Amino acid sequence: MTVYFIGAGPGDPDLITVKGAKLVERCPVILYAGSLVPKAVIERAQPQAKVYDSASMDLDEITQVYTDAHAQGQDVARVQTGDLSIYSSLAEQTRRLNALGIDWQVVPGVSSFQASAAALGQELTLPEQCQTIILSRASGRTPVPDKENLKSLAQHEATLCLFLSATLIRKVVRELSDVYAQNWPVCVVEKASHPEQRIIRGTLADIADKMHAANIRSTAMIIVSKVFAIDDFVDSKLYDPSFTHACRKGKVLDAAMDSVKVATVVEASSHE
Repeated sequence: MTVYFIGAGPGDPDLITVKGAKLVERCPVILYAGSLVPKAVIERAQPQAKVYDSASMDLDEITQVYTDAHAQGQDVARVQTGDLSIYSSLAEQTRRLNALGIDWQVVPGVSSFQASAAALGQELTLPEQCQTIILSRASGRTPVPDKENLKSLAQHEATLCLFLSATLIRKVVRELSDVYAQNWPVCVVEKASHPEQRIIRGTLADIADKMHAANIRSTAMIIVSKVFAIDDFVDSKLYDPSFTHACRKGKVLDAAMDSVKVATVVEASSHE
């Protein structure tokens, strides 16, 4: 018996992985986060499968589902949104499973920050401009370690993707304004990949008012990044014709080497 933790993706039921979908189809016990996981994902389950909505359950009740399934030798598909590596409660659940001696595996999913970037049609890194993405959240009811405060993170000028922070947007703006100018670009994607997806583009100066006017208070990814305002950047080395790597020799480099060979021949001839 195994508990499979499955990242169901950000909302579009087709963004679950093939492996995750197959597990939902075959597992006799399904435990899913009903407040966020689309019903279409769970509709893949067998008609006779036991299906539990964990939205109103606490950790003890969730653990009991695992324990009961284990006693009956039944695999469990534990379906949660996004990817299990970020803000997923994976650690606290697997700690319980380890103590009970119950096997478990993780099936990765598409994160909402990736779906948001796709919705924006935006690469979150640009050559020689930004090569780092920071995934974090504003400190609220769930505290953030002092060393991970937004002002500190902003010092890097990396792309900053903020989860679970829509209701704290004014706090976000206030803290980031200690580092960035008011025209620093911000994009907000509400319900990325859902049919009702909405995109708000702005700056630190106006993004809070725009979100308030749109009544965006949850299920929204806040992305703060200079890449949104950069049009003049160099091409990457990956497809640079002069760049040599394991799969391709640089064409310009070859031409340069040919020039060296010709020069060597001419020099040798002059000494004959």
